[in-house]
Order: sequence, then C-alpha cells, then structure tokens
Amino acid sequence: MHGRKIAVIGLGYVGLPVAVAFARQGQVIGFDVNSERLAALQQGVDMTGELADGWHSENLIFTDQPDMLQHADFYIIAVPTPVDVQKQPDLLPVLKASKTVGNYVKTGDIVVYESTVYPGATEEMCIPVLERQSQLRCGVEFSVGYSPERINPGDKTHDLTNVIKVVSGCDATTLEIVAQVYESVVNAGVHRANSIKVAEAAKVIENTQRDVNIALINELAMIFNRLGMDTQEVLAAARTKWNFLPFTPGLVGGHCIGVDPYYLVHKAQQVGYQPQLIPAARSLNEGMGDFIASKIIELLVRSGCLIQQSTVTIFGLAFKENVSDLRNTRVVDIARMLQKQGITVQIHDHLINMDDAWQEYEIRVQTLPRLRPAQCVVLAVAHDMYLEWTWQQWTRFLEQERGVIIDVKGVLPRDTVPEQVTLWRL
Repeated sequence: MHGRKIAVIGLGYVGLPVAVAFARQGQVIGFDVNSERLAALQQGVDMTGELADGWHSENLIFTDQPDMLQHADFYIIAVPTPVDVQKQPDLLPVLKASKTVGNYVKTGDIVVYESTVYPGATEEMCIPVLERQSQLRCGVEFSVGYSPERINPGDKTHDLTNVIKVVSGCDATTLEIVAQVYESVVNAGVHRANSIKVAEAAKVIENTQRDVNIALINELAMIFNRLGMDTQEVLAAARTKWNFLPFTPGLVGGHCIGVDPYYLVHKAQQVGYQPQLIPAARSLNEGMGDFIASKIIELLVRSGCLIQQSTVTIFGLAFKENVSDLRNTRVVDIARMLQKQGITVQIHDHLINMDDAWQEYEIRVQTLPRLRPAQCVVLAVAHDMYLEWTWQQWTRFLEQERGVIIDVKGVLPRDTVPEQVTLWRL
C-alpha cells in the first residue's frame, strides 16, 4: 500500500481508469466539471465504454465540488490538452485544473500530471499556477511529478496495469514516492525518468513517431494509387521482411496522434528550431480525408453517376475503431469535401452519441433503417459490427445493390467482392 489519499482530476479516457485502479486499494476522490459525466458515473455507467463490467466501487467518490479535494494529499491531473484553431497548444484545461488543485495543496502534498504537454510545460506553466494559488513553494512545501498517460482507447489488451508507466519527480524523494504509488497498481512496473522534461518528451514523441510513420505509408498509398497498384498487397509483400514496420494507411485523428506533434513543434520553434519532417507528416495526414473524397468523386464519375445527384453513405464517425470518441475525427473531412461538391452524405455510427455529433460537427447521424440507397458506400472506421457484415449486407445499402464501395481500412475480403461492385481501398 502506498499510504496516500488520492484525488484524480478529470474523469475521461485517462483519468477514470486511473481512479478505478487506485480505488481497488482505498478511497479515491474523482473530480470532474462535467455534470452529465458525473451523473452517469454515479450510476455506474462508463460513457467511454473502456472499463470492464464491475468497475464501480464504493471507494470511488465522484464530485464536482472542489472542496472535496482538501481531503487528498496526492493529486493526479488527467485533463485534455488539445490544440486551438491555429494548431497551437491549448493549455487552458490543465492550467484551470492546476488553479483548482492549487487552492487545496498543503505542505507535504504531491501533484502529478498525466496530461500530454511539451517538454518544460509542467515546470514553466503549471508549477507557477500551483505556487500562486497555494502560496507554497514547489520543492519545499509541496512537490510535483509527471507520469504520462498511455491509455489506448478501444484497446482491451493494453491497459493501465499491464503497460510500463513512466514516472518522474521534481526531486529524488518525490520521484521515489510517485514511483511507489504507481507501482502499487501497475503490474508491469515503472520506468523512472531522470527529470520531468524527459518524461514529458518521452510521451510526446511516442505519438509523433507514429504520426510520421503513418504519413510515410499514406504517401506511399497515394503513389501506388497513381500507379494502379493495391497498397495492401504491396504492404503484405513488404511485411515478409523481419524488420519492416507494420504500419497501414488511414485517417489519423483523435486527441493523441493528431494533436501531440503540434506540442513538440511549438516547443521546438520556441527554442529557435524549425522542424521539417514533423509538420510535413502532420500536413500529409490531415490531407487524407480530401484525398479519399477526391477518389470517391473520381469513381462516381467513372461509373456514370451525376455528382450532384449522388448519395454517399459513410460508416463510422469516431476517430478510431470500437470507440465512441469524436474528438478530432478526420472522417468529417471526407464528408465536408463531398458536400462541397453537392453530394448528399449520410453517416452511420452506432457507437457515438448523436447529440455529440450534432453539437461538435453539425452532423446528423442516421440509424440503419433511415439510410437511403446510395451510389457509394464508405467503410471509414472499422468497428467490429461492420467487420461482421457479409458482402450481401454491404450491397443492401447501394442503389440496386450495385455501385462503389470504399474500404478505407483495407479490411473487407477483396477476393469475394461481387461483380456489380467497384471496390477501392486506401
């Protein structure tokens, strides 16, 4: 047992699993400003769909009352760190959380950040807020650590307990306490980084590396498309070499891979270095929706359809398979470009909240019975339910069961595609 009284600030994809894990050992205060989320959690409902049944515990105290934080001495801040419309880091959520926690920090307390930030942000931006609010000095009366989250939404294999946790602290004593606290719930163990900046950097490059690798494969997909080749077939052949990395082309959205590289670029520019590869990869990945939309239009024209009289049905709106999260989904890019050309677009996604889709993107998500026959069907997000469909089930959404099917993820069985269907995959 770690002997600390834990409060988790932010109960989304990251904070909720953390709170649940620590609640297996003792009482945990879960704080969030989202009243709808809190009401659901108090009823034992996980709106993210990430936790296994039976997660709810009497040890979990869910609240939106900041005063409850005074009962803790180990605060874990796990709030979102998005980018703004200019693709600049938006630290407002984490700074607000710091201000809230700072009002209750006492001598001997520890504040640990899990939110993804650029190297230096914790010490340069967050600690001053804690000190100002608490009127205490970091490293003297209280201390700070950083332990980047490694939650992978939709992944039931890699969770908090079985993935090595990177930990860091503002001094050696804090590092050991933070390590011991996390070791009590993380079976895979912890990696002690020698500074907060190292831990911050480790997190931000994890997703930057994936972004760059996927961008390479996306660029190859565009090249192979012009050469009349199937990218999936090329990759299958290349993967027979033992050290070929198994990345696949696709839409890169979400609140991690599609965001974190901007944090690193921002900090690099602050210190006088203009990155070249990272922004290029980000730009290429952000353009994939338009590329796919242009291919849809090309295939519709080739099949004799009048563009402004065509309907395209898109399956999947979440940013990745088997999650309900809409943040920074790039499926929207496909829909918007098609609509600009006068195409009617229908979207179905059984996992997402319809009200959220409207509030976030002004998109009305349709149920299956309400979908009209279309000239083109797009599998944009490979939810398990879609993968279970046969070709006969897919063609029922096409007008007269013939037309174009776009397989963005390259998961539909190509060898059994019906003759009346034109299949294209990224």
